[in-house]
Amino acid sequence: MKSVMAGIKSTLFVCLHYVLQYAVSREVTVPTGPLYRVAGFSLSVPCAVSGYEGPRMQDFEWFLYRDDLGDRQIGVVSTKDKGFPYAPYQARVRNGEVRVDRDSGDHVRLVVQRLRTDDQGKYECYTPSTDNAYLGSYSSSVVVKVIPDTLQISYSRSLTGQPLPEGAELTLTCSASIRSEQLTHLSITFGKRSGQAGSGGTVGPELSTVQVIISIDKLLGVVPGLAYKKRYDDGDITLEKRNGEGGQDLYIMKIKVLQPNDTGAYFCEAAQWIRDPDRSWQKIAYRTLDIGNLTVKQLSESLSVTSKPQGEVTLQVGSPLLLTCEVNGLPSDVNSGLQIQWMKRGSAGGEFIGSGGTEVEVARMSPDGIVSWGDDVSRASGGSMEKVEDAKYSLKLFSARPSDTGVYRCVVSVYAGRRIPAPSMPATLTQRSEGVTVNLKTKDVVVSAEAQLAQGPLLKRGSTITLLCTATITTTGPAQAQVQWLRWPLPEPQIRSSKNTTPEPALPVEPKPVATLTYDGIVEIYGNGSEVSVDRLSVVSYRLRVHAATIEDQGMYACRAEAWGQDPHGGWYNSGVKAESNAVTVYLYARVADLLLIPLVVGVSSALLVGIVIIAAVTCCFMKRLAKQRARR
Repeated sequence: MKSVMAGIKSTLFVCLHYVLQYAVSREVTVPTGPLYRVAGFSLSVPCAVSGYEGPRMQDFEWFLYRDDLGDRQIGVVSTKDKGFPYAPYQARVRNGEVRVDRDSGDHVRLVVQRLRTDDQGKYECYTPSTDNAYLGSYSSSVVVKVIPDTLQISYSRSLTGQPLPEGAELTLTCSASIRSEQLTHLSITFGKRSGQAGSGGTVGPELSTVQVIISIDKLLGVVPGLAYKKRYDDGDITLEKRNGEGGQDLYIMKIKVLQPNDTGAYFCEAAQWIRDPDRSWQKIAYRTLDIGNLTVKQLSESLSVTSKPQGEVTLQVGSPLLLTCEVNGLPSDVNSGLQIQWMKRGSAGGEFIGSGGTEVEVARMSPDGIVSWGDDVSRASGGSMEKVEDAKYSLKLFSARPSDTGVYRCVVSVYAGRRIPAPSMPATLTQRSEGVTVNLKTKDVVVSAEAQLAQGPLLKRGSTITLLCTATITTTGPAQAQVQWLRWPLPEPQIRSSKNTTPEPALPVEPKPVATLTYDGIVEIYGNGSEVSVDRLSVVSYRLRVHAATIEDQGMYACRAEAWGQDPHGGWYNSGVKAESNAVTVYLYARVADLLLIPLVVGVSSALLVGIVIIAAVTCCFMKRLAKQRARR
């Protein structure tokens, strides 16, 4: 029995030994064939060896079995023997047209740069043994079929190098076709080479960069280049395939809006693709055509914006103001959208004109012709903004006011190649004209204001505060006063210093508006909870009444008068001349009822407290006596 078990163990050991040897035996692999490649283009066949013994750097030898020579083998190239190639390949190996490129020690590729018809056949990759025992496979073969070159490509119009304006449209057309018995696909790529200047200012091909603009890939899908994806998504770049004549298809690329960085040398590439048995796609033929050079002329080199009249304009109040904006240098063959803005810098009333101050928008015309008014919406009925002719726009104020004094500029935003741009789209270029200074001659106006507290009994809480304002305007022509009442809080009591008998002045406090009587008789109340009324007693006298006054209504009151004049067209305007009256102090005293209430409250509180104390004392004593009587019993 023991001898039988020993025999079984020996057999199992031998079997295991052979299984392990087989598992680590040498194996050479090449792609599954047949591989179809095009004459005149390159062939690359990978070969790898695994499961070997010996050094990591393995040698490889390639043989060819041509169809017309039967089983005769031709030595093509070897990694260890320079004299290995047979006569048909000796010269091609020497000049590098046929070679072995090594990816790693046990992975190489046979490269034939320009395939010939007689290169067709079965290629065998052989690896000389470095193993202790001859076990496994030492070679593997793949069939290569060389098919004729039928790829054709052409273009319909070349670029001459003539500059195109920024925003113009570019259309390039390529024709391409293939005729093959095998199932192959055709891809088309439009690209651009951009030269970069070296230190000497010259541009050389070694410094150029190639960018893919857009292509129809081997799977027949449209794919934009990485740098052009956003423009493709925005619809600025398209690629279309059309049926052409003679079996050739037309491929039309459009760049709808040229940008300065589109300058460069353009090309079109057609490539033939085939799917190998291992399901991988291989480019087996390609051709590139240079279409020509393109220069994009920037809009900033030609655009200019001028406003007229130039320099300085002086007008009488009520006269019309007419400003014109001219846009020059726009390319006539580019359909661009324009946004025209009139901006003004300067304070109302002409108190300040210059480069300082806040610039505000007066009016705007959008690219679709819609006019909107900026800082002064009332101008929508007192002015107009129009397109007089191509690239010429006017701003007209029918009756100029003192507040129209300032420096005007025309601001033009150009959307090159986009007649109606999207709301969020930035302008291609924005330019401003020189400033036009507008001065208005106003009438001599003198305004005075005086405030006083109306005579009456002592003011108490709940009384009606009555304040009078005398506002006079001295000028020629019709004028009206606009009166506003202001209130400051009562100043805090000042603490005198022992070293300095002069009290320190209180910090200024911004007044709060109480009410306004406008020049046209409209009352505006800025309420704090109290009932307020304003009326006009005479031509120069105005009255403010605060009914049922509270403690919050006391303070220092003043009136501010502004002069409004009337222009020849009957419109009223703020002359900008104003005056502020003296301040009147309003203090509210406590009422008699309030004064009597204080002792009454104090008396009642005292009496109540005394009563509580007496009742508590009596109750306490009574409870103690009652407790003693119960204890005696």
